Amino acid sequence: MTSGDATSSLTLGARTVTLSHPDRLLFPDDGITKRDLAEYHAAMAPHMLPHIRGRPLMLQRFPQGIDGPGFMQKDARGLPDWVRRVEVPKEGGTVTHPVADDAATLVVLANQSCVTLHAWLSRVGRLDRPDQIIFDLDPSGDDLPLVCGAARALRALLDELELPAYLKTTGSRGLHVVTPLDGTAGFEEVRAFSYDVAAELVARMPDSLTVEFRKEKRHGRLFVDTLRSGYAQTAVAPYSVRPLPGAPVAAPLRWEEIDEPGFAIRQHTLRTVPGRVEGEGDPWAGMGRRARSLQGPRRRLAALQRRRA
Repeated sequence: MTSGDATSSLTLGARTVTLSHPDRLLFPDDGITKRDLAEYHAAMAPHMLPHIRGRPLMLQRFPQGIDGPGFMQKDARGLPDWVRRVEVPKEGGTVTHPVADDAATLVVLANQSCVTLHAWLSRVGRLDRPDQIIFDLDPSGDDLPLVCGAARALRALLDELELPAYLKTTGSRGLHVVTPLDGTAGFEEVRAFSYDVAAELVARMPDSLTVEFRKEKRHGRLFVDTLRSGYAQTAVAPYSVRPLPGAPVAAPLRWEEIDEPGFAIRQHTLRTVPGRVEGEGDPWAGMGRRARSLQGPRRRLAALQRRRA
């Protein structure tokens, strides 16, 4: 890498990406610059790319840093011609999303002051077939014991359904529990199934959990959000940085971590995650090999619902 006040460049494979204003502070209180974000993306590319390759992306950009105005960008404007794109239908037309298939693209997105990547639950070639379910455990406030308790209960339920469960922080207040799918079910089927799983979980913990979308009706209960299991919906990508003080990362976890003393949702950051993964590996490595069909789990869930009724 070469660096300077005006430009800096990173060479990744056959491509060299030149950063504009590399010393611009994206996280002013933490002294984290655009160069720091680009170098983080370069270092984490081997671990990020298996989880987001082929997925249409929505970009959360902060050209003046996280203390300034930010915006969401779906289309691939302003990116080099070599960045992969996918045109997808939307109501009244189409939108062309960027797709990150290599480390150079991740660095280009950092150069666009894209702090957070939000990814589809399906991939190019099978955009109508999600390959994962995401249960977003979204507390009304900072309530770590409630979030962790809900995650454990959800894992136990998924075990009953014989579905694998992977865990990650959102980098904000909650946790995501993720189940890999084999892509044989469409979005409508996946959405209906995920809602029924959430409803079953809520029935087991009605005083603590809810599937109520409207905040004023949650009454302090944790929202088990399955709305991401819809076509064109997105979720924060694994290992993506969040626009919050300290630059917390949406970090894949080992399940035992939430039982460790001192665990915190935002403890894994841009500065700590590369060393963590280098030393411990990616907790989600090989996740796709455990992908499942919903046929058996749907039957098992129906049996649970009948017994509860």
